[in-house]
Amino acid sequence: NRLTRRHAWWLATIGRLKPGWTMTRANAQILAVTPAILQETIPTVYDAEATKKYLEYKLGAFSASTGFSELRSESETSLWLLVGISGLVLLIACANLANLMLARASARERQIAIRRALGATRWRMVRELLSESLLLAAAGSTCGLFLAFAISRLLVAFISTEQNQIFLDLGMDWRVLAFTAGLAALTTVSFGLAPALRATRAEPAMLLQSGSWGATVGRELFSLRRILIVSQVGLSVVLLMGALLFVRSLRNLTTLNVGFQQTGILVTSVDFTRLQLPEERDTEYKRDLVKRVQAILGVESAAHAMLVPFGGSTWNDDVINEGSDQDAGVAWENFLGPGYFKTVGTPFLAGRDFDDRDTSTSAKVAIVNQAFARKILKVADPLGKHFRIHEAPGKPRPLYEIVGVTADNKFQDMHEEFLPFMYFPSTQEEKPSPDDHILIRSSLPLTNLISSMKETIADVNPGIDLEFLVFKTRIQNSLIQDELMATLSGFFGFLAALLAAIGLYGVMSYMVIQRTKEIGIRMAIGAERFDVLRMILREATVLTVTGLVIGTGLALAAAQAAKSLLFGLKPRDPLTLVMAVVTLSAVAALASFLPAYRASKLDPLTALRYE
Repeated sequence: NRLTRRHAWWLATIGRLKPGWTMTRANAQILAVTPAILQETIPTVYDAEATKKYLEYKLGAFSASTGFSELRSESETSLWLLVGISGLVLLIACANLANLMLARASARERQIAIRRALGATRWRMVRELLSESLLLAAAGSTCGLFLAFAISRLLVAFISTEQNQIFLDLGMDWRVLAFTAGLAALTTVSFGLAPALRATRAEPAMLLQSGSWGATVGRELFSLRRILIVSQVGLSVVLLMGALLFVRSLRNLTTLNVGFQQTGILVTSVDFTRLQLPEERDTEYKRDLVKRVQAILGVESAAHAMLVPFGGSTWNDDVINEGSDQDAGVAWENFLGPGYFKTVGTPFLAGRDFDDRDTSTSAKVAIVNQAFARKILKVADPLGKHFRIHEAPGKPRPLYEIVGVTADNKFQDMHEEFLPFMYFPSTQEEKPSPDDHILIRSSLPLTNLISSMKETIADVNPGIDLEFLVFKTRIQNSLIQDELMATLSGFFGFLAALLAAIGLYGVMSYMVIQRTKEIGIRMAIGAERFDVLRMILREATVLTVTGLVIGTGLALAAAQAAKSLLFGLKPRDPLTLVMAVVTLSAVAALASFLPAYRASKLDPLTALRYE
């Protein structure tokens, strides 16, 4: 009975809080009684070392409304990073719109001055300008709301796999609507308030006497419009560097030598439960089944294993080296049939594979990988060495002889370092598992191979349950989070660079318009077209370089947040930073050149008559 077995540590209890109790108070109470509970529930099979570890556990309570979610714990960092990235893109968009609103407000200064001279108050004009901004924000938020629901469903479908279906409530409720409304109000203030205040700050009499529109547009170095452009460029560096980090990290993962062949292997999950085989027949039955599969035309090799790489399950044990009573470390284990390493393409470095010599009554043998030799045995050549596995008091601890050494390979997570592995022959498994896997290496088309497998297994016993999965698909599924981060951050990085380019292009174009008469005078007194081109590009360069310098500092500071999600890269990777800066510099140069080129082509006479 799993409810009464003391070593059934995977069970959890659920309860209801008493009236007036909070989760914090309940947690404090549970922590207070934890030592007594653990002391009274020590499993009888535990020795002194296992008991010590058991007593170090701490009990805790979680809210049943959220519970403990493995999906949440795995995706929390990624989701918060995406929220931050989305916020930065929103800031860049607000800065872009603020620049456009500033240009529009400058063009309306004379109209605003006339209305104020006729009696309209400044705050009335500010409210009117803010209402226009609110209309833009509301329209954008409404479109974004519906677009978000469509995209969120695509994202859930993207991260769901056949073995790990994701179900999330994506329905619209008052919280989503309230958040959207709040965001619309915030963006209205972000890009609408400053232009409205700037457009209404001049005194009507002074502005009307000046006789020209755009009088408040100065050429001071640190004008609001220039600050906004610098901010856009700086934030774009942060997003572009983040995008490149995730893209390069994904490339490192997809080109990594995982230690086995990824293509041409079919994994068949076999469930023998309904057959109710006696334990003494289990090994022979599986061996005969594998032989039948190997006889299928087009099958190069086949083998069975208790666990398969990226299959979602692992098992480990404490290892004791020969001549010692102390644990040498934790190693992961698997039970295999002959031909497993040939099938998955993991090379042997020394020794032999399992064969007919390895029976339930023969000496215990094992095959280990390089990581086991380095981390557990701490020797260069483990062949012929011996070790034991930690067992409960009263159980035998047989001595295992290492008869083979294989190369390291990934098993559960592409991000993990190579784990120390020990492999045992399935014939020496103490209690055979009713679930097993048959791995098949073949060049046959997938549909033909699956069809042949079904026929072969059905001929043996139609009661055997089968499930098929392509080996490479398992590996690709393990990289879904990395692909998601690379895809989304890449999109946001591209969007940020595009918005920065549009903003810089708009500001430089507006500046050219504002200085048209000045350009005409310069050209009339002898300035060459190249001099005009250089003057405009120099101003754009100052803005761009300032933004790049500030953005570099921000990017280096923000990159640490992505440390746990990167593989084969440091968060502050200099090459990635250089790539981001060079890319954004090229985009900014292109956006600046077009207005500068137009300015150099102005006709001096036309420019002098411009008002």
